[in-house]
Amino acid sequence: MYSGGYAGRTLRINLSNKTFEEEPLPEEMARDFIGGAGFGIKHLFDEVKPGIDPLGPDNILVFAPGPFTGAGVPCSSRMAVTGKSPLTGAVGMALSGGEFPTEMKFAGWDAIIIEGRAAKPTFVAVMGRKVSFHDAAQSWGTLTFDCQQLIKNELHDQNVRVCCIGPAGEHLSKMACMINERRAVGRKGLGAVMGSKNLKAIAIRGTGTIAIASDEKYKAGRSAMLKAFKESPVLYPEFSRHGTPMVADLTGAMGVLPAKNWSATGEFVPVEGIGRDAQATRKIGREHCHDCPVGCSQLKVAKTGAYAGILTEGPDFETVYSFGSGVGIGEVDPIIAADRLADELGLDTISSGVTIAFAMELFEKGILTLEETDGIDLRFGNDEAMMKVLRKIAFRNGLGDLLADGSLAAAKRIGRGAEKYAMQVKGLELPGYDVRALKAHGLGYATSYTGADHCRSYAFQEVFGIPVPWQVDRFATEGKGKLTIWNQDVRTVTLDCATMCGFLLDMAVPATACQNTATLMEAVTGLSFTPEEVLKVGERVNNLAKAFNVREGFTRADDTLPERLMTEPLKAGASKGHVISRQDLDQMLDEYYSLRGWDVKTGTPTRAKLVELGLVYVADALKL
Repeated sequence: MYSGGYAGRTLRINLSNKTFEEEPLPEEMARDFIGGAGFGIKHLFDEVKPGIDPLGPDNILVFAPGPFTGAGVPCSSRMAVTGKSPLTGAVGMALSGGEFPTEMKFAGWDAIIIEGRAAKPTFVAVMGRKVSFHDAAQSWGTLTFDCQQLIKNELHDQNVRVCCIGPAGEHLSKMACMINERRAVGRKGLGAVMGSKNLKAIAIRGTGTIAIASDEKYKAGRSAMLKAFKESPVLYPEFSRHGTPMVADLTGAMGVLPAKNWSATGEFVPVEGIGRDAQATRKIGREHCHDCPVGCSQLKVAKTGAYAGILTEGPDFETVYSFGSGVGIGEVDPIIAADRLADELGLDTISSGVTIAFAMELFEKGILTLEETDGIDLRFGNDEAMMKVLRKIAFRNGLGDLLADGSLAAAKRIGRGAEKYAMQVKGLELPGYDVRALKAHGLGYATSYTGADHCRSYAFQEVFGIPVPWQVDRFATEGKGKLTIWNQDVRTVTLDCATMCGFLLDMAVPATACQNTATLMEAVTGLSFTPEEVLKVGERVNNLAKAFNVREGFTRADDTLPERLMTEPLKAGASKGHVISRQDLDQMLDEYYSLRGWDVKTGTPTRAKLVELGLVYVADALKL
């Protein structure tokens, strides 16, 4: 039995009848799924019936940190939020850091499951093991930062942690996210699920502590991890000082920084205006998540024009891409302003920026008219237009209503060949790496259970040249199925389940990730794992997520990439001429499915594989 790390309890909240109950955490659940995304996907498959409306009362939201959270493990204040995504119809899982995840563990919960739908706008307060339901009439309609302050005032506790939605979630934009403090539970439209449940916020406060199974083993494991941090040539010297925006310089030099809706990668490379050095001129400080010695989040203030004085925590690299090069903007201040506005509105910066870039290309090609854009001159590089459209999306005004559900839904409504320009996989907009010259990264976009999601299968071997588990050629297709499986399974278990910050795998412990997790699991929880058993948990979770998607009707045909990436070679830059052809993708998919033990023709897990992973009931549910 586990003797530390876990609180041992799950909180189930039913908004429809304003009830709650405690459920014990079985050891089998902890051992087979560890926590975080593992717990979320397990509850999602077991409790959500096939074909339900993601914005209906039958969907659930599972908030789950991992066993390391709150135990003092560096960079472990993370939580996974899981539900059926309204943007994709597939598994929706997003992670967030800050203080909320640790506060949840201190309150005594390994997971909080939200089900049903409140009759009117509501927020829920979880004060330790006491749960109360509150009228959210005062905070409904407010921006996220204002909402958090209002709820703290109402609860007479400035130390309470609040995870909430903004106007985008209230208006059911399928690109809506949640915000806790200044951290986003971004992507997949989970903010809209919260809005559909009339749930404005969850406020949480804890005063407990997390037990450690073995102090001696814990100290040794933690010391080894911190030693790896210090020995990393990048983590403290670069990443801690500059954060993720430094990746803009790297991708720009590699010729893979997407530009102008992926039509000008390698041609428009505004690193001088939006990269590391430009960002550094706006930096005024750093922010740390709980138990994080790195502090990668940058506080920045815009200095010019209409944006002067606007402060944001960020923007991170993905936002630099989505509100910068992706929309044809080459200056840092508009990106800072758009990042702040998106956070206040509760909009995912990647999906909203990429969807605006999609609309800009349609406008420039004459597919969208000035009348259809509400008179907005929606050309690439028009930052004022971008800011206007962001607000319109959040409130579903005019053009915003057309774009509020993402680029794929908008393309289907527009017609006229618009789908060709929607840069998405399974409905989820592409992150900031042009995968025409990063083949494993591209296969990861295609096969991720959430859609185009760099966090699920980040190919740091191709991006940073790190030879773990082996050296790779980023332009080659051979062996990329095997590499993608490794990346997906290792990231899933060591980061998304344990839970820990993703940057650690890339920069500090890539060669020892599973051993590091095994060591700390035994030290913190008392549960003994080998590195191979740790990796098997990642494989189990990915297979269960795939099974959920198969049950929802997804097939091999959905594991694909936008037409542009398979037919238009890069025109300029260090990766000029590269493309992932349909033949390339099929070759990589065949290898990937075969090594996964899945049916190569359909992309479905086989009964033998599911049985091997202890998922017999899943095979039965899929009638395999």
